[in-house]
Amino acid sequence: MLMFLFLVVALAVVVAAVTLAVVGGGESAVLPEVAPERLQDVLPPDRPVGRGDVESLRFPVAARGYRMSDVDDALTRLGAELAERDARIANLESALAGAQAAPRVTLDKPDEGHEQ
Repeated sequence: MLMFLFLVVALAVVVAAVTLAVVGGGESAVLPEVAPERLQDVLPPDRPVGRGDVESLRFPVAARGYRMSDVDDALTRLGAELAERDARIANLESALAGAQAAPRVTLDKPDEGHEQ
């Protein structure tokens, strides 16, 4: 019986607290607008992006996941740098292949002991 009275009193206190919060809040208790989080550690604009930059990249959480503009900017930057590196690797590989395929010209010194 004592436990039942305790539960009834606890329920009454919870109902009263919720009622006061709803009624007492009024129109002035609306939460203020919060500035949206922005990406703090952006990719470095003055040097190529390194592995550590990508590993430390953290996007702030927005209402529906991540801010699309932050993710789009980062992916565009990474895509451009990867394309630039791929082009450089292709140029270096073609230069290497051209250097390896070039005929080797050797200049033989005439032997002084042999006469023709």
